[in-house]
Amino acid sequence: MSKNAGSIRKWVLALLAGAAFIGHAYAAKDVVQVGDSVCTRCHDEGEAKPVLSIGQTRHGTMADKNAGTCTSCHGESPTHVSKPSDVTERPKPTVNFGPKSATPIDERNQVCLNCHQGGQRTHWQTGAHAAANLECTSCHKIHSSEDPVRDRQTQPDVCFSCHKEQRAQVMRPNHHPIPERKVVCVDCHNPHGSAGPKLMQRDSVVATCYTCHMEKRGPFVRSHQPVTEDCTICHTPHGSVNDNLLKQRAPFLCQQCHEPTSHQGTIASTGMVAATNRYTLGRGCLNCHTNIHGSNNPLDDTSNGRALQR
Repeated sequence: MSKNAGSIRKWVLALLAGAAFIGHAYAAKDVVQVGDSVCTRCHDEGEAKPVLSIGQTRHGTMADKNAGTCTSCHGESPTHVSKPSDVTERPKPTVNFGPKSATPIDERNQVCLNCHQGGQRTHWQTGAHAAANLECTSCHKIHSSEDPVRDRQTQPDVCFSCHKEQRAQVMRPNHHPIPERKVVCVDCHNPHGSAGPKLMQRDSVVATCYTCHMEKRGPFVRSHQPVTEDCTICHTPHGSVNDNLLKQRAPFLCQQCHEPTSHQGTIASTGMVAATNRYTLGRGCLNCHTNIHGSNNPLDDTSNGRALQR
């Protein structure tokens, strides 16, 4: 081999070595999270489930020391990073998510709770979703720049994927403006758990309803007991075929409690007594009892004065 050929060969080898070093250095560089180079050397946007889009979320902010890393969620996963020579298929990460995951659901959710425990998630362990073995990623998209369940325009659709009955109810003629997106599920419910019933945002149904319907709160001189006990005694909150979200139309709804004394038991009757009774005009209790949620009428007459508008 001539000296020129030997020099060229050395120069080419040095160039290749330099390129390999540069490529290795680039592959070892963190992309979106601190320490993610061990993962991003294989995982990129070319996969069926792109992972680098996490850089467009709060979990992928390098400046935030609390944002976590790949390994803080998926574990160190040594056998996944370096496949053992005696296996044909690369093992899954130590903690993996999704419907086919072999990781217990409690362990998957605990990964999230390690950072997100407290506040709105204080009651997660005693909530209905935890009792149903629902994992966080069933609702949330961690690696996606858009999390549908946190967007008011798409959130109800995420909830309706399980709550089919409520989807049907909001399509009834009278409903809370959920299809119009003026009200969404988390305005009333805390999906991460609550001290109140039905995952209410407040400690009771009435307290939650009062956050919007403050005029029904009172105090009144004459209070209607169901109003202070539970709004759902009379109303179907998601939707109804009756006006004002009522479970039944008057007088049938009222007669479930106000029966059979005085005129209250004859409103829905068919007979001469009901036809001539001045209280049964139109057979609607609200013709007279307009302030049904409460009244400041001082008259104390159980037959004529209760909840009248005067």
